[in-house]
Amino acid sequence: MTKRYDAIVIGAGHAGVEAAHALAVTGKSTLLVSLSLEAVAFMACNPNIGGTAKGHLVKEVDALGGIMGEIADKATLQTRMLNLGNGPAVHSLRAQVDKNLYHRLMKERMETTPNLTMVEGDVVEVLTENGEVKGVKNAMGEEYLCKAVVLAMGVYLNSRIITGNYSRATGPAGFMRSESLTDNLIALGLDIRRFKTGTPPRLLSSSIDYDKMEIQKGDEGLPTFSMLTEDGIRNDKVCYLTYTNKDTHDIILSNLDKAPMYNGQITGTGPRYCPSIETKVVRFADKERHQIFIEPEGADTDEMYAQGLSTSLPYDIQEKMVHSVVGLENAVITRYGYAIEYDCINPLELNAALGIKRIKGLYSAGQINGSSGYEEAAAQGLIAGINASRYIDGKEPFLLRRDEAHIGVLIDDLVTKGTEEPYRMMTSRAEYRLHLRQDNADMRLTEKGRELGLVKEDRYTKYQEKVSQIEEIRANLKKRYKAEEVKDAFDKIGESLPQGSISAEEVLKRGRADKHTLLAIDSSFNDFSPEAISYVAVELKYEGYLKKEEQAIKEARRMEEKRLPADIDYLSVEGLRLEARQKLNDHRPMTLAQAARISGVTPADVNVLILHLRKIQV
Repeated sequence: MTKRYDAIVIGAGHAGVEAAHALAVTGKSTLLVSLSLEAVAFMACNPNIGGTAKGHLVKEVDALGGIMGEIADKATLQTRMLNLGNGPAVHSLRAQVDKNLYHRLMKERMETTPNLTMVEGDVVEVLTENGEVKGVKNAMGEEYLCKAVVLAMGVYLNSRIITGNYSRATGPAGFMRSESLTDNLIALGLDIRRFKTGTPPRLLSSSIDYDKMEIQKGDEGLPTFSMLTEDGIRNDKVCYLTYTNKDTHDIILSNLDKAPMYNGQITGTGPRYCPSIETKVVRFADKERHQIFIEPEGADTDEMYAQGLSTSLPYDIQEKMVHSVVGLENAVITRYGYAIEYDCINPLELNAALGIKRIKGLYSAGQINGSSGYEEAAAQGLIAGINASRYIDGKEPFLLRRDEAHIGVLIDDLVTKGTEEPYRMMTSRAEYRLHLRQDNADMRLTEKGRELGLVKEDRYTKYQEKVSQIEEIRANLKKRYKAEEVKDAFDKIGESLPQGSISAEEVLKRGRADKHTLLAIDSSFNDFSPEAISYVAVELKYEGYLKKEEQAIKEARRMEEKRLPADIDYLSVEGLRLEARQKLNDHRPMTLAQAARISGVTPADVNVLILHLRKIQV
């Protein structure tokens, strides 16, 4: 019996669950296929969500109506705000989460979402007809028909685990791999790459000497990832910091011939910004030590994650390496580190909607697109799910510009520039990062999520409450205070007293003042949420910089909004250089601004395109 759905999502990792949820919530009958239901949103590597730039992505996913932030809050063990010593553009929330609880909660969400069916299976073929998706076929020969398919296989395509001379044809954490789908994707004409990532050993907590390490406690009073989280999150677990040393480095360097990355066993390209300890020791030979964070894997396990010690060295060398680290002299390794190679799609095969250019109705999201990280995957999954839903409805795709979200930067970088290594999101990649802070993600994106049908009443009500509070706070900031009323607060922050009176707004514009200064001057501001006050404080303090950024955004937006017809024959456009013709024809950019960002397309080529557009629109 042939089964029919509106959409099918292949893979139930962090990209797949967001894509399936977005499709189902927007009313599409959706089938989510996973190689194993025990792998649903499984955190095969690090047990944390968020971090530098990644926290921004989680907040943006939540603001649009996605679910990663909501589930992460429920599974949080410890939370910290990174980069507080720098400006608000780079403040990033990071949480240690219970990886098993996170998986269980996300699996339950998939099981209870209306319009969503989840099944275990191995998809071996995407069925197409005349360049359009028609369905999928599994390893048992069963066919499922649909109008749209989202590829979200993560690192499972022809994946191979490598430790020393030992390798095994399997997915991460021992889950089965997808063995036949790569051949089908190649047959469909897609360019396939081979990438690599890795994971560190896990250690038995009771065998670690924490007294020799630096304790890393969570931060109190922080915001949550999700605006839906009302109850306080758990924040009682601690992490620890230790370091490698000369002995550690000597062990690694004297055994490089046994390291798969250096003896030719691994051919895939590894991540630049999350390298193995072998790569760090070789690449940064001048450094005497590297940080190792010992982090809890969950509340129901005694295993600890050795962040910063990712390795694929043989088991016996891993033992020596671990035991050379202060505090880990007697540590028991419960799971050895490994590298994993996998197939992925060249992201230049995708358009800005995350659709495969050559096949209508086929979308792709997550690590299969050459990115790294749970958060990057979730962001892509959400956008792919939204656009697959809109494709089914015959609507224009939903696109986020670089000035609207870090998600927009992430996707634009992938589909415009491509990547030669696993891509990691960083705040430095965003040219308008002060405008794209994590504290204003809801102000930027929740209305969009509402229009898309993803933001429901509960989420939208909370958003409206925050907007209302912000308006009231701004009105109350006009209140003025005498010098003696602000003296204690000004002494505390080292600011000079005003001559006469000063308004609360003027207080916040002082260099060292922040929301705590405001609360110290007038306790009535305690009636408002800390998030609303922080938002207003940042907007006021950086008002001048924000205005300059907004002007730059307006100037860039003119080109960003200039859509390019999908059927332009770039090879015949007179005046374009040969390289530009070839690059534009291969990339098929959706906007003039995207065309300008393609390597090999010059400003002169862009001017030729503008003239061509005027000619064909007459």
